[in-house]
Amino acid sequence: MRNNQLGVALVTGASSGIGKVTALALQGAGYRVFGTSRKAVSNPPAGITMLICDVTDDDSVRLMVAELVKQAGRIDVLVNNAGIGLLGGAEESSAAQAKALFDVNVFGVLRVTNAVLPTMRSQKKGRIINMSSILGWIPSPYNALYASTKHAVEGYSESLDHEVRATGIRVVLVEPGVTRTSFEENLTRPDQPLALHDTERTRAENLMRDWIKTGDAPDVVAAAVVKAATAETPRLRYPAGKQANQVRFMRRFLPESMVDKTLRKINGMSV
Repeated sequence: MRNNQLGVALVTGASSGIGKVTALALQGAGYRVFGTSRKAVSNPPAGITMLICDVTDDDSVRLMVAELVKQAGRIDVLVNNAGIGLLGGAEESSAAQAKALFDVNVFGVLRVTNAVLPTMRSQKKGRIINMSSILGWIPSPYNALYASTKHAVEGYSESLDHEVRATGIRVVLVEPGVTRTSFEENLTRPDQPLALHDTERTRAENLMRDWIKTGDAPDVVAAAVVKAATAETPRLRYPAGKQANQVRFMRRFLPESMVDKTLRKINGMSV
């Protein structure tokens, strides 16, 4: 397949991990791909045009999108992938730390989306793919704030899709399960830790490490993104991987009390 025949794609947070693999997968599918990173990368993905962008800064986002349009003339697909993690008890983070998390994971999505919508609207065509998580569907002890950002992205995306659909733009969600990426990458710890949570927080961190070892490869998520980008009539949600599909089934069809007990068991907590 000749590259660029499907149009132009933009992937935020494309310097490593899921973002990098996704950018390369979209390129392989036939898109001309632009990626973003907060700082210049010394070894950019082959064939991907990297642009500097801080998704927490309005001007940075505006300038990045303007440069992309200047170079490519259009934007057909946006993948809002940039994000950070936070592992800790809900009460262990200050309001400032919680705001910083939302500024990247939620308002970053909002900023980049708002910046590309005028171009997509003028084209009467566009696909916005927001990277969610199974934690956009379920709770997770010691991931309360991170899960909250993904729940917010879910509600925002579903609502926005109704608003823009008549203009030829669709908004969809890709929902990965645990994925084999660097655990330390983009993960922060609480800024006001409490000793009473030390044991459970450490256990939660160890569980996450174990899950990541057996998690899905980033390629699984990238494949879901390509499917979401190229579908003629897209679905709203694209679970990525076996675990994501299992969680979706559990949340939709099992009684609430059974879901609660199952989640506590999975997390090693007394039922």
